[in-house]
Amino acid sequence: MTYLGGIARENGLKAILIGGMPDHVHLALAIPPTQAVSKAVQVIKGGSSKWIKDALPGMRGFAWQDGYGAFTVSKSNLDEVVDYIRTQPEHHRVKTFQEEYLAFLVRHGIEYDERYLWN
Repeated sequence: MTYLGGIARENGLKAILIGGMPDHVHLALAIPPTQAVSKAVQVIKGGSSKWIKDALPGMRGFAWQDGYGAFTVSKSNLDEVVDYIRTQPEHHRVKTFQEEYLAFLVRHGIEYDERYLWN
């Protein structure tokens, strides 16, 4: 996770907190208004993928999934998001990542097509 923070810093992003589970990663990032979210994700995924393949010989076939989920968070809700990222293992004892993500989309009225979520 530290390496992801370094990639963020090198690309003008501020990593507030990075954490995750074996099957997914959460990043709370401050992205400058002049940078597209897609570009921020591209540099994080690209840089980390290269490092994983170069540094870990058994992971030469590693690849992130094609897509990603990105959500803006108001400053007044940032502490809640940081706490959520920090306590991932507890959340996933109750619900899988997929169950939790679908519930989030439904709760916030975000339309989705499940065929494109888990590639």
